[in-house]
Amino acid sequence: MSNSWFILPRFLSKESNFFRALTGNHTFSSFRQGKTEMSSTVGPEIASAHSLGPRGRNALPLRRPVHQTSQELTDDTPSATRSPSRCSSTTSIEFDETAGDVVRVEGLRHSFERLDARRYKTVAFAGQLLLILRNIKLPHWAAVELSASSVKIQKVSGSLTNAVFFVSYPSNPSLPILLLRIYGPSSGNMISRPRELHVLHVLSSQYHIGPKVYGTFENGRVEEHFDSTALTPPEMRDPQVSSWIGARMAELHQVDITTVEGSAEWEIATKKNVRAWLHPAREVLALPSVSDSIRKDLNLDSFEAEWEHYMNWLDSQEKQLGASRRVFAHNDTQYGNLLRLNNPKPGLPEHRRIIVVDFEYAAPNTAAFDIANHFHEWTANYHSDIPHLLDSRRYPTKEERFNFYQSYITHCGLSTSSDGDECGSLNEQMTILDRQVQQWSPASHAMYAVWGIVQARETLEGDGDGEFDYIGYARCRMEGFRREVRALIP
Repeated sequence: MSNSWFILPRFLSKESNFFRALTGNHTFSSFRQGKTEMSSTVGPEIASAHSLGPRGRNALPLRRPVHQTSQELTDDTPSATRSPSRCSSTTSIEFDETAGDVVRVEGLRHSFERLDARRYKTVAFAGQLLLILRNIKLPHWAAVELSASSVKIQKVSGSLTNAVFFVSYPSNPSLPILLLRIYGPSSGNMISRPRELHVLHVLSSQYHIGPKVYGTFENGRVEEHFDSTALTPPEMRDPQVSSWIGARMAELHQVDITTVEGSAEWEIATKKNVRAWLHPAREVLALPSVSDSIRKDLNLDSFEAEWEHYMNWLDSQEKQLGASRRVFAHNDTQYGNLLRLNNPKPGLPEHRRIIVVDFEYAAPNTAAFDIANHFHEWTANYHSDIPHLLDSRRYPTKEERFNFYQSYITHCGLSTSSDGDECGSLNEQMTILDRQVQQWSPASHAMYAVWGIVQARETLEGDGDGEFDYIGYARCRMEGFRREVRALIP
């Protein structure tokens, strides 16, 4: 691999206005509160190593909601996705919640009703839901007399951690379709619903990003529904769609971190999460059902040392060449979390046909990490016969990456300096960003490798059906981390 990847172009000074805008001058600090046959993923211009063999064990898929147009669903339409449900907390703290926990956030109306997701087909359930909508004073729905027997409730997905429904009133089409989310007990999962709800509310109410949260009730919330369809893997790599995603990511990255985090000190999510998840990951690998070969392949003792070495190298690179901007990042822009509006409003900017959803992982991070993780998601197909497989052949080419960067940089407003002077060609800016993405690429593998181990607990303890192979996913990600670190660090 050419060493030119790691060298700042000589004609662009580290002291230039653009360089400061692109890299930022943020300091690192602490956040007070808060396999079957596999193909390796490869980063840009990194050679692929030998794939792992068929050694992964199956693990429990805690399904994500499937974002579809409501007209395509029937009452019993099951979730079609096999993607790994990333229900972990962005604050990386384990919460031992029960079904009795109540999640509220300041600024949202709350109803003291509680819904039983198992009874969603009953008139009594619909009546209770109408009461909730009146209590939270939802426009339109609360302003008219409605019959519970005329409410249509369509199941989107359901699990112990979340049951999601579309709610409509066919006899009065002027009433907007709603998305109803009912929480289940989540004991043992790393999840912070208060954190997620807070992020959703801030992003939607102050930045018009993501779905609006209309209100909460004792064990759930009511959200905005988008007439949209989740992207497919081929759609995500379409040049036009990819440029739209780049623009939307740029908009999210312009969110003021302090608006979401407040005055508390924060640490970038990838460092915080890896540190917080290592202990529960070790507990999982200590289970009797875990084979010696799995422990050897994942080898968390070795990983922890490798991670610290990589982080130290990365810190030195950023001090020498400039750091990637610290931004409020999504950290999980896989195709299932990207919706395309079916009927966009006239005059809507083209890139806003893409809606980003599922902010469970949204947190401060580097811009380069968020982009690198998105590029790794190009290699995934969670609807394939082997959904944990990451196929290196689908990693974006340089042309595809630069297509994304061009849109991202343009919408970030980084093409000129703060005083209006020109600060380097667009190609120079894209080259710098590409180098930063290269350097942060292993961090994405590392974070989700440890995550995959933690998520495998239920199946390894005998409680899962093994539809998604979390251990196989963790092995694939871990191999990617180690391969890319070897290529980056002499």
